[in-house]
Amino acid sequence: MALLILGSPPLPASGTGGTASADGEELQVLLQGGDLSGLATTLESLGGNVTHSLPIVSGVGGNLPRSMLKTLKLSPGVDRVVEDFNPVEVPEERDCVLDGSLQLEMSDREVRWQLFNFSDTAKGLKSIALDWPDRIGALESARLNAQDILTARQRPQGPAHLSTDRISLPPGASTLSLIFGESVVASSQNDYSIIASADGCSATLIPAYPDNDHEYYYTRVVGADLLHAEGVTGKGVTIAVVDSGFWEVPPLAEDTAGKDRVIARFDAIENKESAALLDQSGHGTHIASILLNSGAAPRSKHHSYLGVAPDARIVPVKVFDADGSGDFLDIIRGIAWVIAHREQYDIRVMNLSLAAAPRFEYWRDPINQAVLKAWQAGIVVVTAAGNEGPAWSSVGSPGNNPYVITVGATTDSWTPVDRSDDYIPDFSSRGPTPTGHAKPDIVVPGGHMTGIVPPGSTLVRDNPNYQLRSGLYVATGTSQAAAVVSGIAALLLQLDPSLSNDDIKCMLTSSAEPAINPDGTLRYSPFVQGSGHASASRAITLGEKGCANLGMNIDAAVLGTEQLLGPAEVDSNGAPTLPGLQQRLRDEPAEGASQTVHWGVKEHLERLDGHLSADRLGPLNIEWLQKYESERAKIESLSTSD
Repeated sequence: MALLILGSPPLPASGTGGTASADGEELQVLLQGGDLSGLATTLESLGGNVTHSLPIVSGVGGNLPRSMLKTLKLSPGVDRVVEDFNPVEVPEERDCVLDGSLQLEMSDREVRWQLFNFSDTAKGLKSIALDWPDRIGALESARLNAQDILTARQRPQGPAHLSTDRISLPPGASTLSLIFGESVVASSQNDYSIIASADGCSATLIPAYPDNDHEYYYTRVVGADLLHAEGVTGKGVTIAVVDSGFWEVPPLAEDTAGKDRVIARFDAIENKESAALLDQSGHGTHIASILLNSGAAPRSKHHSYLGVAPDARIVPVKVFDADGSGDFLDIIRGIAWVIAHREQYDIRVMNLSLAAAPRFEYWRDPINQAVLKAWQAGIVVVTAAGNEGPAWSSVGSPGNNPYVITVGATTDSWTPVDRSDDYIPDFSSRGPTPTGHAKPDIVVPGGHMTGIVPPGSTLVRDNPNYQLRSGLYVATGTSQAAAVVSGIAALLLQLDPSLSNDDIKCMLTSSAEPAINPDGTLRYSPFVQGSGHASASRAITLGEKGCANLGMNIDAAVLGTEQLLGPAEVDSNGAPTLPGLQQRLRDEPAEGASQTVHWGVKEHLERLDGHLSADRLGPLNIEWLQKYESERAKIESLSTSD
């Protein structure tokens, strides 16, 4: 099975492993059956070699000559053979070979912007369109690298369109330097407009947060900063991050008191516990940074930190290589190690920011079989939905597992404190799953998320334009959204260690805030937004228990005797729907912010000018009103209780 950690879709808008050779002579296989020793003997007798013992899925893994595959499948004691699916990977072509840095540099009267030519040859730069604040005066000079691109003696006072046909943009990074008549230091990136065009495509300077180097904003959006101020920081909770490794710099390796919080490490590729896990990809470190960066957020209104759970302990488990790819046998081995050491290290949460196109029903998928055992062991398993949207049924495995918490992504419009322009970007994968379950379960921020990555890692090499001057890296995806939710789970578990994984899932989904249109219909299908936008603070105050995974039996699921089909059906247009959903949904397929959508019942009803009487509301809004009153009563009860 091809399993890939989830990379970053383009900003803004907001793996394969194994040993199968190119000529197909050898392939990687998982044998499942009752006698592991016998399975190993069978594999070796056919010219194969055993590389993995995986009792968690009643199997052994290894390599086998392709010519012996049919014989293997017919061998006594072999109940099932799963082949690793390793298609030849064709490098994904960029929509445009030209792109620009996320960040402007400013000093004195000069503004600098890096342009990147991601091709191997020089490209002709056709034009540069500019706009800037009137207060900084005329554009006195413009250079690309050392070459002057401003017509002699021409000093535009306002918007300018510079013809640059004579300019060649070399491969790699170039610097566009603009010098103005007055100081630029009081301006911000959002005061400028720059569009550079070359060979049919263009690079556009995107908006920016006011201070992305010192305030990451997503902790504020999900209410984690409020909990930090009250001392709820994930202390005492251990999270296993199954990913590409871990860079042990102080904000990640140490908690807010400066104490070491890496309590174990496992390299599933090498099958050994390790003193350190090299993260050549950078993905695992970025995920860990979102989870538990212990650096202070100095510009927050509350005493807050940059990571969602800055005092949580971490157990990094390496299953992916420098390219962000890994084989399914290593992933199963990594999950098995987490389960085996759950009690020793008190592992309560496991983050799986990875996905593959489902090849089997979830109960037949070997990785999902391992994930089911993790849920049975009481671990809160948080998975990414995937970055394959906006197609229906694009949620990856193991996010298609009905037991786990599957997370989709939202993005803002660089206005973190204003939720009115937040939306679900097209990349966030949609349900239903192949077995008809509604996924994702919830959505949280996943767009342009700032975090730490190792210098020279694959993320930085492939997309240097996403790296800030400080060395921090901005990535986008449901991987990052999953990390947010794993951090929230740690906060909830610190408050109440007795919570089960079903409790955590129920608290998050029951308190999530859906996107609602003015007429009370849903803006997004549950196959897109799940229960809605999750929040740590709402989960604590309004979250319920006893509502997750009802009618499901994890013990039967692990035994393979429970094979659940979800409620999804198909409407008259061939689109997926749920019973009764068509009257409650009015989605707008175009990506982007909407001026009419509000997140949550409170925000939705309170925009109706206070007219909340039943005779002024349609039937759908009356239902929201009932929920609104219920939430208000619960908040009032909490505010007056001891």
